[in-house]
Amino acid sequence: QVQLQESGGGSVQSGGSLKLSCAASEAAYPIACMGWFRQPPGKVREAVAHIDRDGSTTYADSVKGRFTISRDNAKNTLYLQMNSLKAEDTAMYYCAASPYDCYSGSWPFLGQGTQVTVSS
Repeated sequence: QVQLQESGGGSVQSGGSLKLSCAASEAAYPIACMGWFRQPPGKVREAVAHIDRDGSTTYADSVKGRFTISRDNAKNTLYLQMNSLKAEDTAMYYCAASPYDCYSGSWPFLGQGTQVTVSS
């Protein structure tokens, strides 16, 4: 079992920046893939970005060039630097982890979420 705790959410004006962090508990096995998901109000959860242990990344088209995902394997911590924020980025952001390949589609561990609100 892996516990995930997000932090860094808040309210910001359009064009601003925020950096999310996600601390993962120690696991008995390597965490192969970590990622960020978000759920805007009244909508389904969507993938934002993910990163494997070697640092290979994938981004949703809507955030490419604005968001940067990174991870510190030694600290078991995941980050999401969000720049040029838009109102449509408003959502609950969730950290996720998986012992499987990033393209497996399996995310057995999910954090409680942190709210990001962008005002226009």
